[in-house]
Amino acid sequence: MIDETDKKILDELSKNSRLTMKELGGKVHLTAPATASRVAKLLDNDIIKGCSIEVNQVKLGFAIHAFLNIYIKNIHHQPYLAFIETQDNYVINNYKVSGDGCYLLECKFPSNEVLDQFLNDLNKQANYKVSIVIS
Repeated sequence: MIDETDKKILDELSKNSRLTMKELGGKVHLTAPATASRVAKLLDNDIIKGCSIEVNQVKLGFAIHAFLNIYIKNIHHQPYLAFIETQDNYVINNYKVSGDGCYLLECKFPSNEVLDQFLNDLNKQANYKVSIVIS
């Protein structure tokens, strides 16, 4: 179980995961070693699953951010999943979801032409509905 100090640590790390243990400790009123011990415990207990960065995809040349609802009419999803595994240049996340569709696919593309080719290839495996992120 976590206490209020652990909750503060999680809150501060979610705002800025690059804080040093000294900086984080100052924000939660602990010494750097005590803070490091608590963070290690949160990691060991799988409460903190990892640290990540947010990448500006536009600056990397991927101006199109899209979500695709994926519809597969039969129970054999392996052809779709095999296709998605080959598309790591464009696929950010592939979520298996409940509801109307089978999967929610989050993608990035450098151009409409690349998106169109991806959709043509995808359509051999599944039906889809595309939503483009505006902002």
